[in-house]
Amino acid sequence: MSATGKYDPANPANRLRLNPKWAFGSLSGLISTFFGVGLLRPAPGTWGSFAAMLLFGLLSPLVGREAWLVLTVLLFVLGSWACEKAGRTVGVMDHGGFVVDEAVAVWAICLALPAGWGWWFAAFAVFRFFDIVKIWPASWIDRRLKTGFGVMLDDLFAALYAWAAIELALALYWRIYG
Repeated sequence: MSATGKYDPANPANRLRLNPKWAFGSLSGLISTFFGVGLLRPAPGTWGSFAAMLLFGLLSPLVGREAWLVLTVLLFVLGSWACEKAGRTVGVMDHGGFVVDEAVAVWAICLALPAGWGWWFAAFAVFRFFDIVKIWPASWIDRRLKTGFGVMLDDLFAALYAWAAIELALALYWRIYG
């Protein structure tokens, strides 16, 4: 299946609709859907990324960077477990409604950038691009590592590319206009 095949209507993951009863009926459903955000349509990954960015921005005045780092690592570990368990339950390991991976990735980028809504929106937007295009090794992980850990890991590579692209754009800006 190609990278775009993941979003193809023929993909079994896109034919199975999760519902609130399922998402809120177990801890793995709750975490994998990032507290139900993955139920939103269309484009649950975009909704998950946006919700993560919004939550980061709203809570950042109250939560220090060290605490965000701990929360991000903890959510990565819990997300790996939840996506594994939820994937086995629904029969699709990387269901589109599982958006905890997007949340962890966006939080990681936001942590690596300066504080501010402009930076956090850039993290959201650029991450979505790299999450969809899946540059290697994210594409390889997405195709080959069909585990909860794999679901979480490919988005961390997309986050790394997004962070690098933002940093490169900033460096070019300062080189040209600085």
